Amino acid sequence: MTRPAPRTLLTDDLLARIAERAPVHDRENTFPHEDLADLRAAGYLAAFVPAELGGAGLTLEEVAREQARLSGAAPATALAVNMHLVVTGMAAVLAARGDDSLAFVLRDAAEGEVFAFGNSEAGNDLVMFGSRTRAERQADGGYRFTGTKIFTSLSPVWTRLATFGLDEDHPDGPRLVHAVVSREDGGIRTKDDWDTLGMRATQSCTTVLDAAPARAERVFRALPPGPSADPYVFALFAVFEVLLAAVYTGIGRRALELAVAAAHRRTSMKNDGRSYAQDPDIRWRVADAAINQDGIEPQVWALARDVDEQVDHGALWFARLVGLKVRATETARVVVDQAIRVSGGGSYFSGSELGRLYRDVLAGIFHPSDDESAHGTVANAWLGPLDR
Repeated sequence: MTRPAPRTLLTDDLLARIAERAPVHDRENTFPHEDLADLRAAGYLAAFVPAELGGAGLTLEEVAREQARLSGAAPATALAVNMHLVVTGMAAVLAARGDDSLAFVLRDAAEGEVFAFGNSEAGNDLVMFGSRTRAERQADGGYRFTGTKIFTSLSPVWTRLATFGLDEDHPDGPRLVHAVVSREDGGIRTKDDWDTLGMRATQSCTTVLDAAPARAERVFRALPPGPSADPYVFALFAVFEVLLAAVYTGIGRRALELAVAAAHRRTSMKNDGRSYAQDPDIRWRVADAAINQDGIEPQVWALARDVDEQVDHGALWFARLVGLKVRATETARVVVDQAIRVSGGGSYFSGSELGRLYRDVLAGIFHPSDDESAHGTVANAWLGPLDR
């Protein structure tokens, strides 16, 4: 059976404009407001929103392919908008499985709201399975959240924040409460503290929640601490890990293109002025980068398609998702490193695109699931849990 061609929202002209602005935002450590405006105009913020609500109704595989293209133009812009796409994407994944608990997210996105994630916390290596943030239940069924969240991408522009905290006084025992808070409702302060090595345009500033309210209808889960088989947890991991892998796959793809261009452009005095594309060592490095890149792209699209088609991987689902994230981010680092070696000392200058990719790709090691956590997840899936 012939599969239909993936639908696309991002034109080459749009990507060229975004690519042109990327070095400026990196140099000046600023948020790409024009990029976001262009993406909104293209309907990209409603990529996961179903057609009946006015969105594009793209699949996870289609959005993953678009994110790789966007990342090739501007990795930080792609990583920033990734957070909005993760929140809307997991709402779409749940809806496709008959769970409408996040349907309000899709409606809000259709109306132009911008979503971010407020989950990461300093010193919390339990990640989604525990929280330092306090969640206090209100008489009307809503919650107030008090705590500090780090790496909150889209900090200058988000209007809705998906977050969670621990309710220690829940009648059913301690519960991790997941909800969406609105910036307009108050109790939220954004620190101006994003001055990083790479991925600078994401402006993933620290967010301080001070009794930030979430209305009852926007509280969508109260789960026991620890790993959970709840469909929400699956949707979060599936969309987050696949789209994150797509962003870093796009970085690798662009680095390979730059390596090929550099090999043809640079010439060798010791080889009678011939281009480095004729040098056996350079050819090996480009080939090695291409082998790595060619291996990861089909994996990203295939696992995204499995989510779309609701393939049953059973107990191996989480192992495959976290494994994909690790392979994609590590592959991108290998490809960028080879591209740097092919391109020579010019890539060491701060204005070099490859130099920027080298700094941006490093961020991949910090995203969940990190290397240690991922290996623990995969070991548990194949060997069973450790004896207690």
